[in-house]
Amino acid sequence: MAVSDEKFYLGGLARRLVLDGLITEDVALKYSEEAFKKKRPFVSYLVDQKVIDSQTIALSASEEFGVPLFDITALSKEVIPKGVVDEKLIRKHHALPIFKRGNKLFVAVSDPTNLQALDEIKFQTRMSTEAILVEEDKLARVIDTAMDDEDTSMSDLLDGDLDNIDFDDPDADPIDDIDSEIDDAPVVRFVNKILLDAIKKGASDIHFEPYEKNFRIRTRQDGILKEVASPPMNISNKLTSRIKVMSRMNISERRIPQDGRIKMALSKKRAIDFRVNTCPTLYGEKIVLRILDPTSAQVGIEQLGFDETQKEAFLTAIKKPYGMILVTGPTGSGKTVSLYTALNLLNDPNINISTAEDPVEITVSGINQVNVNPKTGLTFAEALRAFLRQDPDIIMVGEIRDLETAEISVKAAQTGHLVLSTLHTNDAPQTLNRLNQMGVPPYNIAASVLLIMAQRLARKLCDKCKKEETLPTELLIKEGFSPEEAEGLTTYKAVGCDHCTNGYKGRIGIFQVMPVSEAMENLIIKGGLTTELEEQAAQEGVLTLRESGFKKVIAGITSIEEINRITKD
Repeated sequence: MAVSDEKFYLGGLARRLVLDGLITEDVALKYSEEAFKKKRPFVSYLVDQKVIDSQTIALSASEEFGVPLFDITALSKEVIPKGVVDEKLIRKHHALPIFKRGNKLFVAVSDPTNLQALDEIKFQTRMSTEAILVEEDKLARVIDTAMDDEDTSMSDLLDGDLDNIDFDDPDADPIDDIDSEIDDAPVVRFVNKILLDAIKKGASDIHFEPYEKNFRIRTRQDGILKEVASPPMNISNKLTSRIKVMSRMNISERRIPQDGRIKMALSKKRAIDFRVNTCPTLYGEKIVLRILDPTSAQVGIEQLGFDETQKEAFLTAIKKPYGMILVTGPTGSGKTVSLYTALNLLNDPNINISTAEDPVEITVSGINQVNVNPKTGLTFAEALRAFLRQDPDIIMVGEIRDLETAEISVKAAQTGHLVLSTLHTNDAPQTLNRLNQMGVPPYNIAASVLLIMAQRLARKLCDKCKKEETLPTELLIKEGFSPEEAEGLTTYKAVGCDHCTNGYKGRIGIFQVMPVSEAMENLIIKGGLTTELEEQAAQEGVLTLRESGFKKVIAGITSIEEINRITKD
């Protein structure tokens, strides 16, 4: 008998949804089977796949089973009992204990027929359970808030996993025994929780900052710093020492900056690296951890934020057998992710790919990656010279910083290699003149550069709370929209809710993708000014960063305020 015939007969809430005409029987069977295979609750899976909205499911369940519908967002988080039920069980069944009275536990669920959830919670807690019906999307948000609460005070840390997180670096030298107070269990748990919370929230950096009368911990989420904790001053030295020990630094050296690295093993298949730097300040050492998540390199090209013309130009350039592709933008604008998206598309057993970076932020199987170390003489230029003796097909240079690196990169691009690199300039046309100013002859630039891409990262508006606003046409035109775009345009503004940070959630790329055409080559050879290159790019239909940002505003992805924040007029 087929698996679906044996296990996925319709009963309970699924049958009710079919009888109400909300889904067909075939759809119900299909998603029941898929949810089972993915080990997901049926209702949670339906909502995630956008088959039915959570409110419709909740109203149907309430009518079928005679259970009143409760608005869980009205519940104060202080009431929710902590540590009563294991987090894995809560997330497995999407069932959250929300109130305890004597030996009775009231559990919020979106599917009152999920008796397995209630039974497992009852078995674990040795308490009787009663289901409280809530909407699935609201339940998911409250679970995330309850489980990932930013309150990282020492008293709220739970025993168990926080004590036993594996920080393993097989290449590191063993360290001597350290002072017991640095390995103090509450300090260890506190640091571990800060790191885990930052990973869960998708932060890019963590800042540990000592001041005269307080100690502040901030994380950078979607490009914006946000304070997450302010531990007592009397443990500040212990926190600093603990991080330095984890990073294999000299804990007795406090007068000069130090660099280190932490590897956190989240599972057998996933590990997160932290690049750590200390800097002596007036009141102690400030420590910044850059979170390096290898999964960030696996972003598909569809998710970067290109429009169709930009994507086609980018793909055409990276498929060329030789030449140079340059990505430009400030620190934190996503250049590394864009380059590794290209390298992942090109990564093939038949192709030899080598990269020189300072440091290697994302490790990828099948690519030969080199950490540049100027202290030992291993500069970008030296790494490039070595690559050219290693039969390369594709070379990625972390950054072109000087004439020597630029000249070797240009030479490699002209002798049958595809070269990818970055520069720090404001937009694509300026990059060509920047190379010229570094000392690269115009004819070499024209003969080697295939495409230049400038980029920024814009915060995306939260789909749950963004609000429409109709601005005057004159104001939109003044901002830079064309009269045709401005006429009747509806824009959105950030509001803020429990699901986002100040009205924004996630980021998307804003690009200026400029292929170097024959007309541009002629301009470069003639020593054309940046303004002339800009005019030529505009004639060829290349969007500026600001124009590209406006496309995202028109699509309702981001706000005018955000585009103004990341681009110049």
